[in-house]
Amino acid sequence: MAEPEKILDDRDLMRALIAANDRVIGDNVIDLRGMALDRLETRLERLEDTHRSVIAAAYENLAGTNLVHRAVLQMLDPLSFEEFLKTLSGPVATTLRVDCIRLVLESVQEAEDPALRRLGDVLCVAEPGFADAYLGFGRRTQPRPVLLRQTVPGSDQIYGDRAGWIRSEAVMRLDLGPGRLPGLLVMGAEDPHHFKPAHGTDLLAFFAAVFERTMRRWLS
Repeated sequence: MAEPEKILDDRDLMRALIAANDRVIGDNVIDLRGMALDRLETRLERLEDTHRSVIAAAYENLAGTNLVHRAVLQMLDPLSFEEFLKTLSGPVATTLRVDCIRLVLESVQEAEDPALRRLGDVLCVAEPGFADAYLGFGRRTQPRPVLLRQTVPGSDQIYGDRAGWIRSEAVMRLDLGPGRLPGLLVMGAEDPHHFKPAHGTDLLAFFAAVFERTMRRWLS
């Protein structure tokens, strides 16, 4: 009697007490209190499940925020454009846990230009209009700034030899400033569940915004 919470918090014991009470009452009497307790217990279980899901989502979001912040700092370290691209495909890709990152720039310049080839596989040059076409692949609506999808359109132009391995991707449209053609920042993953349309895009939008501003400085 001095510590009733020990009994009240023991679900198995409470079920046994309620069942014993039902047997004493008999089959010809309906105990509404027992029914109410069963409903309350069901609602409590649902609330506890929701509570756990909210906490798990909060921790996951915090972890994702920390990863993006770390990747942004890594992206701001290089002092040359070549180092910037190498960092993008190395430390930044590792931090964000993606298998490859590609920067797609629309240009009338030939992709096989020696100056471009020197910059490595991270940089891809595409014809004008490629960015919007790739973002709108298989969609009739206006392309979104950040697109997550699991069905990846075959594009050797972006992934090269790794095109057959990529199973999900995040595609971010880049506004590189007045008078310049748009571009794309594409992250590809071999895990088909790494990027899903149901995932939030706020962190990726923030990363793309920082990347845009960094690219504008390099292009200037």
